[in-house]
Amino acid sequence: MSDTGAGDVLRHKVEEALKDVIDPETRLNVMRMNIIHDLTINTNGDAGLVFRPSSPICPMAFHLANSIKEAVENVEGINSVSIRVNNFNQAERLEKLLNVSKNGETKIG
Repeated sequence: MSDTGAGDVLRHKVEEALKDVIDPETRLNVMRMNIIHDLTINTNGDAGLVFRPSSPICPMAFHLANSIKEAVENVEGINSVSIRVNNFNQAERLEKLLNVSKNGETKIG
């Protein structure tokens, strides 16, 4: 049985942290830009999300993705972050960079 209340609180904290990630080109936060999708957090504090840059050649995608990962990782209660990238011409490369754990293991999925 999962603790839905605790999960909802953690999800809210993650969403609030993501509001602090600002796209330098648009000056909007990533939540308002609607480029974060399918945010999930399990009872172990493992977070997953889909990052969909605003264009397939978004010049800020690597910067934003790293900022997104850092913001989620820094939320108390989050143990790991897995990010999938859609609608970006270098999605596979970016996912490989984002989804390496501290011990060097790839964590996609």
